[in-house]
Amino acid sequence: MSKTPAASGAASPDRTGQGASAAVRGRGPQLFERERELAAVREAVDRICDGPDGDGRGIGGLLLFSGAAGLGKTTLLAEARRAATARDCTVLFARGSEQEHTVPFHVVRQLLQPVLASRTEAECRELFGGWYEIAGPAVGLFARGDGALPDPQGVRDGLDWVVTRLAVHQPPVVLVLDDAHWADLESLAWLAAFAVRIQELPVLVVLGYRPGELPVEAETFRELVTGRTARPIGLSALSPDAVGGLVRATLGEAADESFCRECWAVTGGNPYETVELIARVQDRGVEPVGEAAPLLRELAATARGTGLVRRLERLGPGAVRLAWAAAVLGTAIEPGLVATVGGLGPAEAADAVDRLRAARILTGTAALEFVHPLIATAVYHAIPPAVRTALHGQAAWAVDDAGLGITAAARHLLETHPDGDYATVDRLRAAARENLRAGAPEAARRCLERALREPPAPADRAVVRYELGCSALLTAPALTVNHLHAALAEPDLDPQLREDIAFRLAQALAHSDRLQEAAEVVGEESGRTESRRGRLRLQAAHFLWQVFDTAESEGPVRSRRLARLAEHLAGRTEGERAVLCLRAWDATLRGEPAPVAVAAADRALALAAAEPVGGEPQQTPAPAAQPGRPLSYTDADWGFELPSVAALSFMYADQPDRAEEMFAAAIAECEQAGWSGAHLSFGFTLLGLVRFRRGRLGEAEEFAREGVRLADRVGRRVPAQWYAVGLLIDVLLSRGRLEEAKQVARDHEFGPPFPCAVVFPDPQTVLGRLLLADGRHPAAAAELTEVGRRMEAKGVLNPTWCPWAGHLALALADDDPDAARRLAEQTLERARRQGTATAVGQALRTCAALATDPAEAVALLQEAVEHLERSPDAHEFAQALVDLGAALRRSGSAAEAAEPLYRGADLAVGCGADGLVERALAELAAAGLRPRLLRTVD
Repeated sequence: MSKTPAASGAASPDRTGQGASAAVRGRGPQLFERERELAAVREAVDRICDGPDGDGRGIGGLLLFSGAAGLGKTTLLAEARRAATARDCTVLFARGSEQEHTVPFHVVRQLLQPVLASRTEAECRELFGGWYEIAGPAVGLFARGDGALPDPQGVRDGLDWVVTRLAVHQPPVVLVLDDAHWADLESLAWLAAFAVRIQELPVLVVLGYRPGELPVEAETFRELVTGRTARPIGLSALSPDAVGGLVRATLGEAADESFCRECWAVTGGNPYETVELIARVQDRGVEPVGEAAPLLRELAATARGTGLVRRLERLGPGAVRLAWAAAVLGTAIEPGLVATVGGLGPAEAADAVDRLRAARILTGTAALEFVHPLIATAVYHAIPPAVRTALHGQAAWAVDDAGLGITAAARHLLETHPDGDYATVDRLRAAARENLRAGAPEAARRCLERALREPPAPADRAVVRYELGCSALLTAPALTVNHLHAALAEPDLDPQLREDIAFRLAQALAHSDRLQEAAEVVGEESGRTESRRGRLRLQAAHFLWQVFDTAESEGPVRSRRLARLAEHLAGRTEGERAVLCLRAWDATLRGEPAPVAVAAADRALALAAAEPVGGEPQQTPAPAAQPGRPLSYTDADWGFELPSVAALSFMYADQPDRAEEMFAAAIAECEQAGWSGAHLSFGFTLLGLVRFRRGRLGEAEEFAREGVRLADRVGRRVPAQWYAVGLLIDVLLSRGRLEEAKQVARDHEFGPPFPCAVVFPDPQTVLGRLLLADGRHPAAAAELTEVGRRMEAKGVLNPTWCPWAGHLALALADDDPDAARRLAEQTLERARRQGTATAVGQALRTCAALATDPAEAVALLQEAVEHLERSPDAHEFAQALVDLGAALRRSGSAAEAAEPLYRGADLAVGCGADGLVERALAELAAAGLRPRLLRTVD
């Protein structure tokens, strides 16, 4: 039997019943059989303070204690807090609550508010840096006003920043979370993401949880505590010897062995129940002898379940009502508030609190808590259902009146029965708005779903359904579709509301990869609306989702309609700018002459006049017109698509500088707004695409990898990931790193089924190029043929946007050379129509690769070089030079081959095209030319 003090679940007054006797109060219960766990605590704290080698460079870590209720998790966490405090660490502590797990960021606020309370607003702003406006509402510093809603990922990144700053500028941080299984989902999502990188920081995270009660919805947190990187320390019950030692340490060494053995038998070795049983033995004055052993089972029963409830009832109705109210309120209960909810006067409440403390049910003074969560759970479930519901209703008003905020009140309203109370609907809607502003859309959705069940007034049903749909737009688009369909079916809708509902419904359908339905919804509604502004807005949305639908079968017809609509628009309103952006992009996709696309994009960005205040757009600029709003990457209506396609229209017109400027501004806008999820991933990916089109492959790869990293945080096979992974594979292939490209494709399951939405670059084309590079020509041809079918049906003829035909020609070169040459010639014809140096040069290179006459190949490549020398794409130019040098060598003109090969090799080095460098060097060697020291050419 060990008597080394260690965690047994009985180290803090709120969990152990230490007030049971003078002996327990004076010394605390001795702790047994937790040497390994306590050593782990000491080692983790030492590592965070001293480093593994004692050099003072602390290393963070994750320490997990799991086990059933009462096995000692709280004691071990308390030991961690004491050890960290003794080493002057910054200790952040929180406890999950069974009743408060629906309150968003409840745990985060417990962790951070104590360290923020002593800081002025200026000091808090300094700590938060640029994240103050984004993450401040989540920790309760202020309530966000109206405006752009934060991205939940951005809020989590802001919290990362704050804790990191604390760890870097203060003593090491030890973050302790008890009862993590009852933590709110928003806090768990942040903690799970943050814990992955704590080894880079002087931060120790210590968690205690019940493994069988982890919320199913907290998927990332479950992965954290059950994954390969985590090794939870599971707690087991005490042995008979340990229970005997605990009994004798409290009741005296004379305690009979049979008495001790029975204590173990009736408690199962559960430390909490053992301590409670010993306290009850002391209270009853039972002698620890064998003859008293039969009494133990009855005494043990009073520590849990129905026995506890009967013990509570014997304390009187006032104590019962106060305990019920406390169970409804949760943790850290203010005595006045619990008295209000329980309907007790001050004197009666004070007396009830005293009796509950003496009975070891409640503890605390300024803030009350249950001695153990097992007690809180038993009390809560013992409340008659109707009374429990009424208490939640009373608590909602009391919490609100106490100034604790509408979101704290809302968690009680969620537990009440629907009663047709319009005031409750209003309060739940207000709570939903607060949750959205704090970055908790799931919590907002719960409030609005409950409001809908109340139900709202008939005139408000559509509004509530609309708000519910908007709250779940990014997190649950399929759910959004159902609610918005229902909202659109409500009778007598206000025209503006109907327009907004249709617009959001189309967005939700598009985010669910149902592009055709999205276009149909707004197309039908545009024919109903009487407002010219509203009609143009809906028409623009209709064209947007058609343009982005890969399965669109009437692309040429739609293109003509779009061109007619855009012909006389000047870009004065958001709707006009949207149409012009789409016209520019459609002209780009169709391969129309580049100046046509540029002109439309210029008109979209000109913003020559303000939007009229009165409603309808003016045909001529008003005398005192002011510039309108620029295209916003974080616009709630249009999102990233419009500014992105405008920028890409410039890029494919060989004006990458303008595109790069727009995407750099987009990234800055996202970062300023705290949008660090999909939108920021798109920004980095598309900026990488611009660098790719300029031939700066190393920089393109860096941006693509950052896009992949951000997209991976959003989810698997989501649009942002298709964009980023497709670009990364394309870049790696251009750099000559085939095996790495194949690994990226495998890691991200890059293959069918492909999304219905248009992605840049087209993923099936990228897959075809990957197969071609891997020598799998028949498989490549099959994929690229399918791409060609799609693109031809949609009217996408720009050979630089989707170079399927050039890749397919190369795939067919051996098996069907005539078909390959026809594809190459068609590509060249389309490139000359589009008219950019890049498009024509690329197409000429493809034709040269398929030419059977060496002289013809040389002529084609000389023309390609002339075009690509004017192109911004340095990599294409380098390839054309090396191709020309190789063709000259094969035709017997080795001397003439030298200049293009040397020049191409130098350019390839600057581009980061390692495979092209190797090929150029091999051609030089084959030509009998000495490789020189390569240099970077700007």
